[in-house]
Amino acid sequence: MSQESLLSELNDRSREVFRRVVETYLETGEPVGSRTLTRALSEQLSAATVRNVMQDLELLGLLDSPHVSAGRLPSQRGLRLFVDGMMEIDSVTQNDREMIDQTIGNDSRDTGALLDRISTALSSITHGASLVLMPKHEAPVRHIEFVSLAYDRALVVLVFADGHVENRLFTPPPGQTPSSMREAGNFLNAMAEGRTLSELRGHIAREIAARRSELDALAADLVESGLALWDNGQTDPRLIVRGRSNLLDSEAADLDRIRVLFDDLERKRDIVEFLELAEQGEGVRIFIGSENKLFSLSGSALVVSPYMNADRKIVGAVGVIGPTRLNYGRIVPIVDYTAQLVGRVLSGRKG
Repeated sequence: MSQESLLSELNDRSREVFRRVVETYLETGEPVGSRTLTRALSEQLSAATVRNVMQDLELLGLLDSPHVSAGRLPSQRGLRLFVDGMMEIDSVTQNDREMIDQTIGNDSRDTGALLDRISTALSSITHGASLVLMPKHEAPVRHIEFVSLAYDRALVVLVFADGHVENRLFTPPPGQTPSSMREAGNFLNAMAEGRTLSELRGHIAREIAARRSELDALAADLVESGLALWDNGQTDPRLIVRGRSNLLDSEAADLDRIRVLFDDLERKRDIVEFLELAEQGEGVRIFIGSENKLFSLSGSALVVSPYMNADRKIVGAVGVIGPTRLNYGRIVPIVDYTAQLVGRVLSGRKG
């Protein structure tokens, strides 16, 4: 049944009971009992009537009952219905707005420092873990070099035409030699001039397919590894994570779940998927529980919004992750405001 059909199944009484259950759960994190709801409802109903309504909502898959007599919690489906069709979005408070605005600072040309401050502020304001995906550096590439450090470690050095330099450690394919690394570097440099990293990636993929017979197999593997590095590195410096300790503040925190989330945040390989999720549409997106494809933690929620450059191209994203009982009505406008602010600031810069 679609969300629209499900909403139409609910009469006014069922809607109010459901809304009160969700709002109380988001506030307290605890199962909600019929007696608690009876005191909060606008309509005078008996506890028995409220229990019957809650049982009907459970049959519809909107509520869960962790224990027979422990009250009800919204299910993942119920939270999704509430967020999409019933949630009231607050305005960003003046205090929150000022805290975010103050992150701009005087070193406005230092994108990394700016986004680090924004990530810290976002975590502090929302009491969740904040995630900021920095924009990729899109100046033309001047030079690429691979440096062997050990049998299982190598360094790739990227020098851009605007003077920006990136160094990244990675694990090379087995059997690499200094000679194959030089060959891979020469191959890349022969076609890198005047191309951005994105342009170079597509061009080299086509070149590798057309000229594979001309490349030593090990060098070809290294080229592909080097290309993939900026998309699928084990640790991506483009991702800023702040405030993980906030996830432990809840009295009802499930430490095993939190540990799994911490592990995911530390070692997530496909971090570019974070941006891909945001690219599916402008504005804030909310991922609840197993809808959250980024993390193995099913009990988490992610509120994320992309930000754009001056050309209206999505170049990064900001978000907040926490338990499913996030205060969505407050956090959604904060994430949205932050993403718009980042876009405006970046659009006003050169390079």
